[in-house]
Amino acid sequence: MNLYVIDPVRIGTEQLPGGRSLGWAEWGPADGVPVLFSPGAATSRHLGFGGEALDALGVRLISVDRPGLGASSPRPGRTFDDFVDDIRAFAGLRGLGRPLMVGNSQGAPFALACAAAGAVRALAVVSGGDEIAEPRFADALPGELRRLVDLAVLDPATAEQAFAGFSAQAMWDMVMSGSPECDLAVYQQPTFAAAYRRALDEAFAQGAAGYARDTVLAMGRWGIGLADIAVPVDLWYGEQDTGHSPDQGAGLTMRIPGAVRHLVPEAGGAVLWTHAGQVLSTLLGRAAAA
Repeated sequence: MNLYVIDPVRIGTEQLPGGRSLGWAEWGPADGVPVLFSPGAATSRHLGFGGEALDALGVRLISVDRPGLGASSPRPGRTFDDFVDDIRAFAGLRGLGRPLMVGNSQGAPFALACAAAGAVRALAVVSGGDEIAEPRFADALPGELRRLVDLAVLDPATAEQAFAGFSAQAMWDMVMSGSPECDLAVYQQPTFAAAYRRALDEAFAQGAAGYARDTVLAMGRWGIGLADIAVPVDLWYGEQDTGHSPDQGAGLTMRIPGAVRHLVPEAGGAVLWTHAGQVLSTLLGRAAAA
């Protein structure tokens, strides 16, 4: 299995107004269509996707470390709106205009916040984490996850302290123990596993505070104006993926005007890597049509 997980071709940091830095990595042609990437939980800018498709599609993929992860400066107490501000500033500094975006796993609500604010022209949510604090999911979550969600909603400061005890190894172990066989065939492929482990180690290089803030935001009530999103949104889920959304994004799709859900047969949560070309070509087509 060749998933075309390759090292970035360009890498660096951008200094934002106020002095903080955002780490970034790029793949594909430097003059390609800019597509920002909001990566999954506790992974750094180094884990990209679609290496086999970027040149052919003319896509300039740009992954950005969220604050406190990888090479990005911490921003304690940050919100989804703060992330939108960072992305707008980053896009302006890099001359990206109003880019397209892909949000994966825990990176999905951050990307949705950008879409709701009109900071991006089109969005693909791939194996996106859902708003599991919604009351409709109350009976659908395992007991321990339900407890953590309730804590994130009722006492976010305590929840954030609890999540700050996490580590790169703990994240690896959780993913490996909770994934279906179709995903393990991807995650345990030697080249992918090495890239994934590297991204986890880099994400925790400053400690776990960045991951903890991400997680308390993602697990709590989002407060994102999903009904106000006026850009094209596609949501991609594998048929065997129940870990990211209890209903595989069905309810989330209904909350976003004009959103289209794609349910991929015989796939799990690794759709971003197994169907990268399809995701990106659909994103480009939707943006062009809009």
